[in-house]
Amino acid sequence: MSSELRYTANTQLEHLHARYTGTGHADLTKYEWITHQHRDSLASIMGHPPLLSYLAIADGEAMGRVRFEMTERMLQPCGPPPRKDDD
Repeated sequence: MSSELRYTANTQLEHLHARYTGTGHADLTKYEWITHQHRDSLASIMGHPPLLSYLAIADGEAMGRVRFEMTERMLQPCGPPPRKDDD
């Protein structure tokens, strides 16, 4: 019974990772994790018009401009990726 439960849990976890790319995995770096978090936050703000409107009013900008700037920030929300060490 224990092996069946483990198999089911692994299958569900694999399905979760396949469906939602930002859920992470064992080999995820800190940079990748924080990048996913920033993109998810920006997408959430853009997906909720009242929140987007609030930010536009606070910045004194048009909603379209705020949406555009957030879309631009999604490209590299945490700056360029760190260098990889070749061993």
